[in-house]
Amino acid sequence: MDFDLEFWLVSATALTGVVWLLFWLFSGHQQDENEPVLVEYARSFFPVLLAVLVLRSFVAEPFRIPSGSMLPTLEIGDFILVNKFAYGLRLPVLHTKILELGKPTRGDVVVFRYPENPKVDYIKRLIGVPGDVVEWNNKSLKVNGVELHRDLVGDYVALDQNNGSHPTTRLMEDLLGVKHDILVVPRSPGPQGSITVPPGEYFMMGDNRDMSNDSRYWGLVPEANVVGKATYVWMHLSFGGDGFKFSRIGNSID
Repeated sequence: MDFDLEFWLVSATALTGVVWLLFWLFSGHQQDENEPVLVEYARSFFPVLLAVLVLRSFVAEPFRIPSGSMLPTLEIGDFILVNKFAYGLRLPVLHTKILELGKPTRGDVVVFRYPENPKVDYIKRLIGVPGDVVEWNNKSLKVNGVELHRDLVGDYVALDQNNGSHPTTRLMEDLLGVKHDILVVPRSPGPQGSITVPPGEYFMMGDNRDMSNDSRYWGLVPEANVVGKATYVWMHLSFGGDGFKFSRIGNSID
């Protein structure tokens, strides 16, 4: 169990709810004008905390993009909304699925808990679903024996967390019917490997292929680690970078 924001939100909601409920029961189901300050605060905060908990756990949760691993799809400083019910409802803190609503599909941009440190949230593109054979060799990528077709878009200057610039090439990749842009660094060496994705696991890669720490290096993402599907950019603010960008607001994540 992680003692993160979600844990403290659940704890605060439960505590204020119990305090308010106990006072209500022992006061004869009536609101006392001279109720203790603790009860007054509990009665005021409980509905707000409960609403935030339900929305954050079962509907949508905001995240901030801290790195350039998903460029050009997502920029450093993007604030995104993640659909929490796209892949089923999970209990907060315990992360136990209580209702199956759908499965991640190839090409989705997915937020998940990093397998090597579940306290850290990662965001990558889903490349391989259970049963897929994924092969990567430097710049090339094959899924189920099909080498993914790419069209040249043009040059792109990728910015890192320190606002440093990296010349890259922008390509449009066809992921077996899902088209999206990626970045590669010309003439830089890349890893090589292959894997057959087992049941209940997913293979993830960043769109910024040569500057992404992903499944090529640390392995697969268990289904239990999946948080939700990234849907929209609702704000962009990068301190020390490009600041506030109005043009990013409302962009869908494809």
